[in-house]
Amino acid sequence: MDSIAYGPHRDQVADLYLPAADGRAPLVVVLHGGFWRAQIDREHAQPEARALAALGYAVANLEYRRVGAGGGWPTTFDDVARALDLLPELIEDTRPGRIDRNRIVYIGHSAGGHLALWAAARHRLPSESAWRTETAPQVAGVVALAPAANLVDAYQRGNGNGAVAELLGGGPEEFPERYAATDPSALDTADIPIIVVHGDRDQRLPIEMARGYSTKSGAELVELPGIGHFELIDPDSTAWPFVVQALRRLTESVDQQHR
Repeated sequence: MDSIAYGPHRDQVADLYLPAADGRAPLVVVLHGGFWRAQIDREHAQPEARALAALGYAVANLEYRRVGAGGGWPTTFDDVARALDLLPELIEDTRPGRIDRNRIVYIGHSAGGHLALWAAARHRLPSESAWRTETAPQVAGVVALAPAANLVDAYQRGNGNGAVAELLGGGPEEFPERYAATDPSALDTADIPIIVVHGDRDQRLPIEMARGYSTKSGAELVELPGIGHFELIDPDSTAWPFVVQALRRLTESVDQQHR
């Protein structure tokens, strides 16, 4: 495992896990959850990252500044945008010939799922946004695991004991422009393949949020009966094969396009 810095701050870093086999592998960028708070860092996603590397993926386990340690509005979004823009080139520079840049997937859980969905829609951000890109990201797709896919809804429900208000500095009536620039549910139709995987027993972020987002955006929703919030990132859980299947479908679809 190597650590690759994408900026000067100690949290502007990603841990890179490479598969045992030589050659180019699909790159999976992991965005960890924890309701955007500093108490949870990328160590939370280490089992997931190691398991994916063992399956033959190159994995970048991404860190970013979080609420309570310099993150929140706008810093968390600055970091995620910067990392996703720079990481493929940085990895290629340090580990030449190890990643297939035609097969990049963002995979995020919970708050990290929100950030992955947001990153996939940066070309749909308001024109004045510093994070806006001219085109959709050049990635194979996104796997969003129990994501905070609707920030207004999550704020109103009080998910994470006020986590959304901490992230954005307040509610949607106070900062409508912040919600407009960061809420995946406000950013219209998905232009790249997105698979949302969510358990119907999730007590942290209800599956109704995923259903609403998927209906509006056109993302595919995989509902897992009897599954809660954290099983989705546990390689030993009954939910894990469905996560792997979603990831494989995205990377294999790119293989078929290039044949």
